[in-house]
Amino acid sequence: MERHFEARARAAGVVVLRGLRVTGVRQGPDGVQVTAGGRQGQVTFTARYAVGADGARSTVRGLAAFACRTYPATVSALAGDVRLAQPGALRPGWHRTATGWIVAKDIPDVPGGVRLRTLDCTGAHRGRHLPPTLEELRAEVARITGRDVPMGQARWLSRFSDFSRITLSYRAGRVLLAGDAAHVHFPVGGQGLSAGVLDALNLGWKLALAVRGAAAPGLLDTYDLERRPAAQRVIDNTRAQLALMRPDTGLDPLRTLFGELLARGGGGGENGVLASMVSAQDTVLPPRAADPSPWEGRFLANTELTTAQGRTDVIRLLAAGRPLLLLSDGADGADSARWQAQARPWSGLLRVVRTGADSALPGGAVLLRPDGYVGWAAGAGPLTAALGAYFREGGSWEHGQRHPDTTTTGTSTSTGTGAGADVEVMAGAGAGAGVGDAVPGGVR
Repeated sequence: MERHFEARARAAGVVVLRGLRVTGVRQGPDGVQVTAGGRQGQVTFTARYAVGADGARSTVRGLAAFACRTYPATVSALAGDVRLAQPGALRPGWHRTATGWIVAKDIPDVPGGVRLRTLDCTGAHRGRHLPPTLEELRAEVARITGRDVPMGQARWLSRFSDFSRITLSYRAGRVLLAGDAAHVHFPVGGQGLSAGVLDALNLGWKLALAVRGAAAPGLLDTYDLERRPAAQRVIDNTRAQLALMRPDTGLDPLRTLFGELLARGGGGGENGVLASMVSAQDTVLPPRAADPSPWEGRFLANTELTTAQGRTDVIRLLAAGRPLLLLSDGADGADSARWQAQARPWSGLLRVVRTGADSALPGGAVLLRPDGYVGWAAGAGPLTAALGAYFREGGSWEHGQRHPDTTTTGTSTSTGTGAGADVEVMAGAGAGAGVGDAVPGGVR
């Protein structure tokens, strides 16, 4: 996935630098200075904004002094691919004991190979920041199962816990956080990856508008307002899941109740509700308009549409990353003409597409944000109010066009050997240890 992200960034003109460790973040009235060091020495970059996407042990979060709410670890867990000395010593499946869980899955074509995960509910690892060892995994398996399971070698090992953290704000002036840098939780259901990607999807288009001076006042602040509650909900969800996994027999009635609800399938919609929570498809963003439609703030599911160019769908129309005004031919002609006239001051930003009368659109017209969420739908207040809540009149997506900043004025300059940029993103595979890539370059 990182390779695909990097290829997309390079195609957009972003310069990717590897082997750098961020050592300083300093804000000024017109931008942010990011200092990083590596084998080639120290370099300083100046940008309008900086984004820390550098993992759970985020260097940027610490240097920018983001305040956090934390939930201490209460369990320990290990994971890895190992080769058992005695093939078949651990049966595949989920196995609960009085102290925790063992989850084992055979690795195809590897004799004795097992993908192993443990959950020790007796307490947190004392050295949870230290690299795990095969001996530690073997001891934890013995502690949970009550018997020794000899292991010959490990291809990889990792440790985790239910330690959770969320920053009290995702923005501190011109520095913003995304992904695990802003929130961490017990890793269950793949929700951490989903939340991080949704952070980036929410922030990306808003930053692009901000550096072009095309964002409405306060638009960047909505990143925190929209994404932080979603992350808190993920933390609450994973803590609830872990509570059900604890081996306390007093929880058996609750586990049985949940099991029966889920076994009923779609009868009461319980599966759908929980699936929507895990996938974040049920996330509803706070409205921006004073008189919102019931659709505002909801994610619009992908829908096939008929246009003058033929059949397409919402995803393809949003691929360019621009806001989208969809007008159905089934709507009243006078209404369509009025909506088009109202949208004209934002023509440099907005893509207007007419769709066939058979297209299932809320009320016959809908404004979609670049991230796929509904910003306005027919039947709500004036379209101009919704557009004005997101975008500055006369703004444009044209490359290279830069307008005064929405918060302060000024242009970026370069210092040291670094290049000036609109946005610096600190990220990378090694970011969990505070090491990452500095990715300077204009938002495209």
